Amino acid sequence: MTTNNNSHDDAPIFRQSRYPQIPEIPSDRPWLDSYERYGIPASIDLPDESSSLLDIFESNFDRYSNKTAFICMDATISYRQLDLYSRQIAAYLQSLGLKKGDKVAAMMPNVLQYPIVALGVIRAGMTLVNVNPLYTSRELSHQLEDSGAKAIFIIENFASTLQNAEHKGDIKHVIVCSMGDMLGFVKGHIVNFVVRHVKKLVPSFSLPDSIDFKQALNAVSASQYQRPDVNLGDVALLQYTGGTTGVAKGAMLTHGNLAANMLQISGLMNSAFEDDVNAKDIILTALPLYHVFSFMVCGMYPMYQGYASLLIPNPRDLDDLIKQIDKYKPSFLPSVNTLFNGLVHQEAFKHLDFSNLKASIGGGMSVLPSVAKEWHDITGLPIVEGYGLSETSPVVAFNPMTISEFTGKIGIPASSTDVILIDDDGNEMPIGERGEICVKGPQVMLGYQNRPEETAESFTDNGYLKTGDIGIMDEKGFIKIVDRKKDMILVSGFNVYPNEIEEAISEHPQVLECGAIGVPSDERGEEPKIFVVKKGNVTEKELLDFGKKNLTGYKRPRHVQFVDELPKSNVGKILRKELRKMEGLD
Repeated sequence: MTTNNNSHDDAPIFRQSRYPQIPEIPSDRPWLDSYERYGIPASIDLPDESSSLLDIFESNFDRYSNKTAFICMDATISYRQLDLYSRQIAAYLQSLGLKKGDKVAAMMPNVLQYPIVALGVIRAGMTLVNVNPLYTSRELSHQLEDSGAKAIFIIENFASTLQNAEHKGDIKHVIVCSMGDMLGFVKGHIVNFVVRHVKKLVPSFSLPDSIDFKQALNAVSASQYQRPDVNLGDVALLQYTGGTTGVAKGAMLTHGNLAANMLQISGLMNSAFEDDVNAKDIILTALPLYHVFSFMVCGMYPMYQGYASLLIPNPRDLDDLIKQIDKYKPSFLPSVNTLFNGLVHQEAFKHLDFSNLKASIGGGMSVLPSVAKEWHDITGLPIVEGYGLSETSPVVAFNPMTISEFTGKIGIPASSTDVILIDDDGNEMPIGERGEICVKGPQVMLGYQNRPEETAESFTDNGYLKTGDIGIMDEKGFIKIVDRKKDMILVSGFNVYPNEIEEAISEHPQVLECGAIGVPSDERGEEPKIFVVKKGNVTEKELLDFGKKNLTGYKRPRHVQFVDELPKSNVGKILRKELRKMEGLD
């Protein structure tokens, strides 16, 4: 599929337009009564097709100019500064000769540079490519080649990964950021010294044609910025995901997709908090912004609402995270089961003051009932779960923010969203019957970049995105996920495809073949396990170490079992279902 943003001729066959579409939702959908009960709007009003995210952000920069936009390591930037800095980055990118629709990658944790770069790319009329900074060189090579990114902003801690990438695609411009860039002169130097020389978190690297972030930020005056002609149909974000099949693919999310999802989230939140908006409200951003859940709920939505986002560069440091929560007392705390579970088992967390906490939001992976109970006991608030996909910008469904108890369900469809459950033959299933969750709404992606066949396979004939998740809907429209149709492994909210693990591990010279599945984990939801047929002497430790070199953390196998042969179909396909049976999982 071509990604020429100046043409509408490449729209996938299931879409009538590149612009977001509000589906016609039958009047008998059971969740419509639930909207009324909870005060959630049944529909959203999309902006005019000629508008874009630029119009939304520019309006809010004026509206919230004096408010704090982002906080990180006790440094802050206001909405006025965010406006200026992002225009400077946009002007810099334009000065390089990059054009509307060109791809620009961002590979960094939650630091102040990230929102500046993300907005700068979008304001330049270009497409942001989110990259996990923990990727291996192998994984980075794939994403750079597939995305066609022409520039990359990368934190220096992981610059060696880029240096060692066998393929760098079309990258012509490299901008290297440091942890202390936006923390002020004195603190910035201290932080950089500690990161580089005390903690030794910056492996040596050589990227001779790169420039520093501060150089890029100050290279071109914001007055040189040329506002591009973009609209709701232009692609703003390329979000990589396992999708429903195969290796990581870039979901093309348009300005309209992201704007629609912001409005859908806003409708939900305003149903509970519209009369209780505080100028000092802070949203905890411990989840990485390169993940679509955090990108929207912790990044885009707060900028739309005028909240401040508290950026946590390393959420694994629970002691520091708890100190940040204690100091800033966030009103909203989005997280995943892994982090909720980690916090409730920290004694210091149990003694925090939660009087300012308005909502705890769970996404990315299922929250375990036991974790939800401990969280409620400690904080006095239930975890409110939602559900989404990279392909849907991401929110598909949510529980009302006013629920008093954890439901174990993913909630009702978002405003202006239709959801059906279908069987293997495509027949729509009735209330109470299992079926694959399928989605139609203005937040649904344009398609997968470069993959028209896989895009078409991901949709039903009548235009519903097939999620691969099996659910049951009750008489009030609330959905519960009960299974997954696809082989995908869900590790701490991240999609992991078995064939990617199998491909990487099979490159070991002593591995004949292998199969990968997910096994239950209290900490991560699931963990990858590999079944290996070896052709020489190789140990479990050697294979686990090999995985560490070739796969980013959440994709690495945690368990190895050696077998004489793998179960296969009559055409030689590895039967992962049989492997799961061996584990007692099916």
